[in-house]
Amino acid sequence: MKIQDIFEIDLLLLAAAVTLTIFGVLFIYSSGLNSSGTQSSSEYIKQIIWGACGVLLALSLAVIDYRRLLTLSPYLYLGTLGLLLYTCLFGHTVNGAKAWMGVGNFGIQPSEFTKITTILFLARYLDASKRKADSFIRFLLATLIVFIPMALVLIQPDFGTSLVFIPILLVMTFIAGVSVKYIIFLIAFIGLTAVFMVVPLWQDYLFKNILPSLEILTNLRFIGISALALSLIGILALVGFLLYKKGYFFWIVYGVGIVLFSLGASYMSHRVLKDYQLMRLIVFLNPEVDPRGAGWNIIQSITAIGSGGLWGKGYLAGTHSHYRFLPQQSTDFIFSIFSEEWGLFGGILVFGLFLLISLRLVRIMKIASDPFGTYIAAGLSAMYSFHFAVNVGMAMGIMPITGIPLLFMSYGGSALISAMSGIGLALSIHVRRFIR
Repeated sequence: MKIQDIFEIDLLLLAAAVTLTIFGVLFIYSSGLNSSGTQSSSEYIKQIIWGACGVLLALSLAVIDYRRLLTLSPYLYLGTLGLLLYTCLFGHTVNGAKAWMGVGNFGIQPSEFTKITTILFLARYLDASKRKADSFIRFLLATLIVFIPMALVLIQPDFGTSLVFIPILLVMTFIAGVSVKYIIFLIAFIGLTAVFMVVPLWQDYLFKNILPSLEILTNLRFIGISALALSLIGILALVGFLLYKKGYFFWIVYGVGIVLFSLGASYMSHRVLKDYQLMRLIVFLNPEVDPRGAGWNIIQSITAIGSGGLWGKGYLAGTHSHYRFLPQQSTDFIFSIFSEEWGLFGGILVFGLFLLISLRLVRIMKIASDPFGTYIAAGLSAMYSFHFAVNVGMAMGIMPITGIPLLFMSYGGSALISAMSGIGLALSIHVRRFIR
């Protein structure tokens, strides 16, 4: 890289990421103050160190040609899969998830870095297969690439982080030109599975009445009968499509497949998910079901955001954080503290900075010199946008609590350095937008 290429760095993208990181340090410091005004945590010092390392890493990656990672991506992907597997077996348990590995006070969360390596490897595959593979096979293998690390993260179990892989897959395959009907199939499957998961909880905890028509979602016998009936319908429609090539036979198979897979996945989810994870879905529907237990976080978060008003109470003047009303306030609920002290104005500022990052990544995606760069930028845009939407959504009570951090702002070295490495990759793609 030539010296003059430094001036080709996307300064707006870098500035947005650095500004959010500075906001994070400021409000991690605020979250460490107690009711007497005494600082009781050194988290902000660690965050400063991680932030500085992250910025240096981003600038270093901007100097390196991202296309060198094309050949390295399989090894990076397999390496992080190995770390994930090691973590599942021998990792440290934090907040109910065996997601950490390390020695003493030093630890890393491999799942955060796996998101980046999965984006790189998936971009490589989509680039290599764009003219060779059938669209269905291409989507199937892309799904396999993403679902392997997703499954390992679920085993930990870290439900929130595992969800991030889904928008990465959907956005990257869409940009790569995979047939939309396969992407819609996956979206419909996920959406219907979520509905089938939530409805029994709504029946048991909110409606508090047993509806026989909903027994199909929880009773193994009814599920088996329904699955058998749906399978027969699907097989007959498939035979009809193969014999007569009629479009409506295909759509019958398509619809039956969505319902059948969703029914099975929802039943398995109730057997696999922990009680506290199911309770998060319940309190999302109505926090008052358990206001002093699982619903406490949502209620206090909404109250903190609402109490900030238009301009906020002022920096270091928040009461919810200083009186410890919000658990995990430096990580999951950093936006709640931010909004309490800087109000609606501060919230809009954070919205604007994340929007700027997304728009710059979309621009980089469009002007990249090769498909590999385009797909990387698309995956990064999906990752940052999903983290923002889910974290801020759960702080505002419009998303279930999943434990997903607000990138750049939440306390945590692995998440921050991983997020900054993504920025570095995007900067590298931007610098080389005219180099074929």
